[in-house]
Amino acid sequence: MTTPQLHRIFDRKAYRQRRARERATESDQFLVREAAEQLCARIASIKRCFASALDLNSRAQSFGVLRGTAQNWTRSGNTDQADVVADDEILPFTEETFDLVTSVLSLHSVNDLPGALLQIRRVLKPDGVFLAALFGGETLHELRLAFTAAEATALGGASPRVAPFADVRDLGGLLQRAGFALPVVDLERTTVRYREPMRLMTDLRAFGETNVLAQRRPNFLSRRLLRAVISEYAQRFSDAQGRVSATFDIIYLMGWAPDESQPKPLRPGSAKTRLSDILKPPD
Repeated sequence: MTTPQLHRIFDRKAYRQRRARERATESDQFLVREAAEQLCARIASIKRCFASALDLNSRAQSFGVLRGTAQNWTRSGNTDQADVVADDEILPFTEETFDLVTSVLSLHSVNDLPGALLQIRRVLKPDGVFLAALFGGETLHELRLAFTAAEATALGGASPRVAPFADVRDLGGLLQRAGFALPVVDLERTTVRYREPMRLMTDLRAFGETNVLAQRRPNFLSRRLLRAVISEYAQRFSDAQGRVSATFDIIYLMGWAPDESQPKPLRPGSAKTRLSDILKPPD
């Protein structure tokens, strides 16, 4: 099965290659660890034992944090650590197989996110829960602006360099469209300070999150353009100490597979007390 060309935003083959290179570095990925710890806290608040869980394309560092939240795990992905070799866009599992599904910082690079969410909901057992963390909002907006300005000056026009990211409202709507009950979406912003822009780019490379846009320029980044990007970044986003800032918005998703045991909203007109009576000032 192939993704239609019209909707092909990301080069999934390039993404797998970037992630393979990221695994070889074995660097400390602080954002991965932070996102996994946030998911653990949300899972712990559910007060429930999860017998069968699916983890989607996790990095080793995130799975090490999540491992204790369920009894039995199946890991899917394109790594030698995966139990099932599969892409996030195509899940080869039967319906109602897992009571927990997790994803840590990988779903932001799928071409068909609505379809991926629908598949996740289908593999959940009734009253099973899905929790995910993905980049969204204003993530790396500084880098996007620096590239746009540098390429406009050096090349006479900009090319896609930083992926588009969904916002909180979009993702809440997508959870509902996929059939999740009781959806919850929230955003945590982390601003990281670097001594220089090259340190950010080094981190992104080690993290496996460099440019995988399908419409990216085929040639490598030239030294001339790189110097222009670094200069633009430093001029626009340096603080008083000369450090540059980089924004990472991590959006957390939570949704449940529908089940009769879940609370239901009251039927319109079934309330026994009027709002006007509650708001009426005391005599």
